[in-house]
Amino acid sequence: MTSHPRRITRALLSVSDKAGLIEFATQLAGYGVDLVSTGGTARALKDAGLRVADVSELTGFPEMMDGRVKTLHPKVHGGLLAIRHEQEHVAAMEKHGIKPIDLLVVNLYPFEATVAKGAAYDDCIENIDIGGPAMIRAAAKNHHDVTVVVEPEDYAKVLAELAEHAGMTSLELRKALAAKAYARTAAYDAAISNWFADTLKTDAPDYRAIGGRLIQSLRYGENPHQSAAFYRTPEARAGVSTARQVQGKELSYNNINDTDAAYECVAEFDPRRTAACVIVKHANPCGVAEGASLLDAYRRALECDATSAFGGIVALNRTLDAEAAKAITEIFTEVIIAPDASEEAIAIVAAKKNLRLLLAGGLADPRAKGLTAKTVAGGLLVQSRDNAVVDDMALKTVTKRAPTAAELNDLRFAFRVAKHVKSNTIVYARNLATVGIGAGQMSRIDSARIAARKAEDAAREMKLSAPLTKGSVVASDAFFPFADGLLVAIEAGATAVIQPGGSMRDQEVIDAADTHGIAMVFTGTRHFRH
Repeated sequence: MTSHPRRITRALLSVSDKAGLIEFATQLAGYGVDLVSTGGTARALKDAGLRVADVSELTGFPEMMDGRVKTLHPKVHGGLLAIRHEQEHVAAMEKHGIKPIDLLVVNLYPFEATVAKGAAYDDCIENIDIGGPAMIRAAAKNHHDVTVVVEPEDYAKVLAELAEHAGMTSLELRKALAAKAYARTAAYDAAISNWFADTLKTDAPDYRAIGGRLIQSLRYGENPHQSAAFYRTPEARAGVSTARQVQGKELSYNNINDTDAAYECVAEFDPRRTAACVIVKHANPCGVAEGASLLDAYRRALECDATSAFGGIVALNRTLDAEAAKAITEIFTEVIIAPDASEEAIAIVAAKKNLRLLLAGGLADPRAKGLTAKTVAGGLLVQSRDNAVVDDMALKTVTKRAPTAAELNDLRFAFRVAKHVKSNTIVYARNLATVGIGAGQMSRIDSARIAARKAEDAAREMKLSAPLTKGSVVASDAFFPFADGLLVAIEAGATAVIQPGGSMRDQEVIDAADTHGIAMVFTGTRHFRH
């Protein structure tokens, strides 16, 4: 026998999402459960031929104020909160004519969806559910006696228990559903509070909550001894969280992290202007290129660091076509992500059964506002997304020589990439492709050296007479604190530099550039990434 079984004799149903409602309610009625409902839910049940009492019959009060007040009543909350074995509670119910409610089925007004579609302020306010969360919290608190369901996906679980236990549910199920109920209302309130903070342009509200819906439990986290799960937030941003996995193994924690890094980077490249490809390894780009086609962009990105690209993530800014798919599948790749894919391309990728193919349905807007969060010991760091785009920056030439038009195009390209490389960052680029990337070093000069050395390695592999840094441009995510890092880039063959500027030694760096005939532009915007 199940532990602490509770028979369901009366259910209150009030849902905005009516998927599966009629079938669920019909089966409840088959167990002799009395149905009580509200508004549109009651109409749907009656239209299906089910016998249902309106909540106003229970409370003795009509729905009022455009439906804002209908369930906030002692005969509802008393029925949910009464402890069935407490004589004082039982006596109060009898005295005031309160009937027990054993099952609450509520899903909330679609506030998140209303905000996501860009609704007006008043519409968003009207989609803030009040009675629903109040009933959910009451039922969840009294889970020893009451079963609470907050989404249609759990209807089957309840029906399975009713079938197994002759119309009763177990305490184990009620506890699990109660925990889920509190998590749902917490995520709902988080969405509301974050919307208010955004609407009021409050960067640092006194309380900050972040909520999400489980997408999948993961085999493990960054390492096998760590547990992990993947959640979707209310933010409507195309990427790994919106993607449809067409094929391949289950995504891992590191796959998701790396794929997000790759797709956020490739979203910087407008597909109407150019095809683009980003290859990522351990959350850092190891090759980025524009091209006349996706195939061209992929091959040029791969040339930057083919060694690191092995087992990497490939992100594309246009619909994956057959030519690109064939080339990408020639080496071991963990994930391909693109806005879409042709049927021919999908068939080509299918030959590699473990290769994960994700179709995101669109590209993220690099200029869109949003929040990012990072945990620290006992705290949460929250900041606005880095939505600065180099095309919007007023570049200031600070050297005697101004960059040529070709150099300027490469400088913008390199700075676009540098935004997505871990600091300290140095990116060499030539002809709209990276030719050397130095990432995540404690000193900028080391990043410059590593990027140059990688270019030398690539030149040897391609049997070139000189590394492609000769005649390249260089981007730095932050200012050069000394001229030494710049001198390394000049020695590697760079002819122009883009950096934020802002160092106390800017003039020293500018003088070094002038001495070597190098063009340098300041962006005034830093792109630290940690």
